[in-house]
Amino acid sequence: MGGGDAGDATSKTRVVVVGGGVAGAILARSMQFLADVVLIDPKEYFEIPWAELRSMVEPAFSDRSLVKHTDYLTNARVITSSAVNITENQVLTADGNSVSFDYLVIATGHAYSTPTSKQERLEQFQQDNQKIKSSQSVLIVGGGPSGVELAGEIAVDYPDKKVTIVHKGSRVLEFIGHKASKKTLDWLISKKVEVLLEQSVDLDSISEGDGVYTTSTGQKISADCHFVCVGKPLGSSWLQDSALRDCLNENRRLMVDEYLRVKGRSNIFAIGDITDIPEIKQGFLAERHATVVIKNLKLLMKGTKENKLAKYKAASPMAIVSLGRKEGVAQLPFATIIGCLPGLIKSKDLFVGKTRKTLGLVSST
Repeated sequence: MGGGDAGDATSKTRVVVVGGGVAGAILARSMQFLADVVLIDPKEYFEIPWAELRSMVEPAFSDRSLVKHTDYLTNARVITSSAVNITENQVLTADGNSVSFDYLVIATGHAYSTPTSKQERLEQFQQDNQKIKSSQSVLIVGGGPSGVELAGEIAVDYPDKKVTIVHKGSRVLEFIGHKASKKTLDWLISKKVEVLLEQSVDLDSISEGDGVYTTSTGQKISADCHFVCVGKPLGSSWLQDSALRDCLNENRRLMVDEYLRVKGRSNIFAIGDITDIPEIKQGFLAERHATVVIKNLKLLMKGTKENKLAKYKAASPMAIVSLGRKEGVAQLPFATIIGCLPGLIKSKDLFVGKTRKTLGLVSST
């Protein structure tokens, strides 16, 4: 593991990256030979988030979508722990490290409770897969992108299984337009997925033992197992008592300027889902955030003036949601399409090959 401790890298600018998701991983990799890079992440691996649901129906897929941080960070230090606080010039971690920084990039996105080791995560996918295989009926709680993609994966790979989605909203995929929602609902129904809208399931009272779930309207659903696909909390709670507490908005997102610097800070950036940029929170946009901040760090390290920094423009609403292996629904700035074309773009490989390439890994097919 390169990088060494603080003592031997004094001449190099230190860039500390908190969060090893899409944005953090790409940024740390790009900067590792230009600065003394330290990545702080509670997991020892990077997970390609949009491959998660495919890995549940095809566990073999997960081996390429989970990458140990040390595989792509050959010249950086990785601290496998959670960041718990920030002072003016240090990040404190749960395992007692305090890491000083010249530049800090916060990329903690959403808080996932996934295992620390890659091996345990692979085993988790195996267990999920067993759960799906051994069940005749599956209940999915939540009709956002994760719930819809999981339902699509199961409906296509196991057409004989009964899949039910319970969603508290008035339509599936509320984060995109009505037209895309409607087309997706029609597709799900055509695959015999039952979709119950404007209902919820009390997650605290669920037990899989009896196989009967009651919704908020009193409807009973029998299912052999269930998966919870509701929104994950933002990864910002650790900042609430930190030096950046005043930089969080009312939704607990970090407020950033046009250069993606945290408001009022000249050497702290935020990228990915944690930012208050008014756009759909998605992986490919997190990559774009990372690209802008990589440019800006390089410029600042050279002493470039502020007005020469790269600016980030919020993206127009665009999204592709996979529907099984071959189809998908895409909301593009000019049209909403469903079927094989969006499927070709995303569903076959779920951008895993492309993401591995971005991280400099030769894609093993």
